[in-house]
Amino acid sequence: MSEHGDSGGAGRGEAEKNQAGEGPQAKASPLQVLRAVLWSFIGIRKSSGYADDVAKIKPVQVIIAGVLVAALFVGSLVVLVKFLTAK
Repeated sequence: MSEHGDSGGAGRGEAEKNQAGEGPQAKASPLQVLRAVLWSFIGIRKSSGYADDVAKIKPVQVIIAGVLVAALFVGSLVVLVKFLTAK
């Protein structure tokens, strides 16, 4: 038994290694992260696209992009309301 309490980890698949950060993992481009965040704002996504995003995009990338897109959306609404209510 290894120090982590498992039986050596020889039976783990490649997907588990990638999720654990042990194997090579493809990085997502900023455009891919933005696309995933925008699709989530709309609320529609293909399951194949979702699976690809989960494999490539790190949670930190999603959080940063989500906060930036949300701030841009709120700022746009504020500007629009000020423009429409100006005398």
